[in-house]
Amino acid sequence: MALAWSAPGHAQAPAKAQPAVYAAAQAEQNPMLATLKNLVHIESGSRDYGGVSYIAQVAAERLKALGGEVQIIPATDVVRLEDTPEQVGPMVQAVFKGRGQSRILMMAHMDTVYQRGDVDKQPFRIEGDRVYGLGVEDEKQGVALVLHSIAMLQKLGYDRFGEITVLFNSDEEISSPGSRRLISALARDQDAIFSFESGGLQGTLHLATSGIGAMFLEVEGKSSHAGAKPEAGVNALYELSHQLLQMRDLSQPDNGLKLNWTIAQAGTTRNVIPPHARAQADARALRAQDFQALQDAVQEKIKNRLLEGSKVTARFELRRPPMQASDAARRIAAQAKAIYQDELGIPLHVNDVALGGGTDAAFAALNTRGGVVEGMGVCGYGAHDMYGEYILLDCIAPRLYLVARMVMALSEPATAR
Repeated sequence: MALAWSAPGHAQAPAKAQPAVYAAAQAEQNPMLATLKNLVHIESGSRDYGGVSYIAQVAAERLKALGGEVQIIPATDVVRLEDTPEQVGPMVQAVFKGRGQSRILMMAHMDTVYQRGDVDKQPFRIEGDRVYGLGVEDEKQGVALVLHSIAMLQKLGYDRFGEITVLFNSDEEISSPGSRRLISALARDQDAIFSFESGGLQGTLHLATSGIGAMFLEVEGKSSHAGAKPEAGVNALYELSHQLLQMRDLSQPDNGLKLNWTIAQAGTTRNVIPPHARAQADARALRAQDFQALQDAVQEKIKNRLLEGSKVTARFELRRPPMQASDAARRIAAQAKAIYQDELGIPLHVNDVALGGGTDAAFAALNTRGGVVEGMGVCGYGAHDMYGEYILLDCIAPRLYLVARMVMALSEPATAR
């Protein structure tokens, strides 16, 4: 995608752009890069409690310096999932009050999928139009973009919004067990919710996301000597294989329902008939009711057992609910598209059909009157790729411009184009 944006300090505003906002966005690009470098070099894997606690402190200090009412909120109301660590990282909440009526929530996550020490393999660096760094796209760019969008509005002297709430969480990569309830609660009374995941190389806004679940299958058999008396045992591995094969047709790709078995374990010793076996599947759905139908289908399937004496149980875990595009989200996305295209001359794609991914935006959409828009972050590529994760340098200033103008458009409807 070719962006109609020149290097900071050398660009003339497009004819329809607001000159002051355009200049402020340009001026904020280098400060944002400096912030981004600092954030990338703070290792904050979801399970690294020390790392996520430290980055939360850094973010809180920055938000306080911007004048926000800031609190670091420990994760005490935790939904215990299969892989939830003993200690879940904190959240940072900040509120900025204006003199208008609009209520806007800006969300981003501070955690990454990486382990301590990985940053040495992918430090922050700029090569051509690419800004590389561990977690730079997913989602350190989102945290930096929120911080500098707020800074930009302040430098512009803009305070016609009613209230901007910022929420940074540190458990998104492990399905947000400690922050999901706060996200839903904060989103309830907002006019608009912006989530700052990257929109990919095209900078696409997403109004729908897939629900994500996990299916767990447990088989109990009976051990015996695999050489001397295998017939005395009940082979849990055989039973598990039978169950997985008879469930291979439960996906309905045309309807967005997917069930794929991805992990399995059985046995401990070569010469012992395995008494236990288990498997785990990734499940995706576009509608909550599809998950229930899937659970019902699995429970029906496991009634058909291969081996007498085996015991088969299945359970389902909802990791993230699906998010369906709302009319409110479509209206907000249309405003964003008009600003990006008309004022900057940059195409903006809007997707209102889930493509298989899931984000925290879905928790925000559970019970809100406002529109939820995902993908407000900087254009980028390579999430979770230790050696290939990057954002596009030329997308930073346009995204800063977009966030600031969207605050204005939502606060003063007459300013929307």
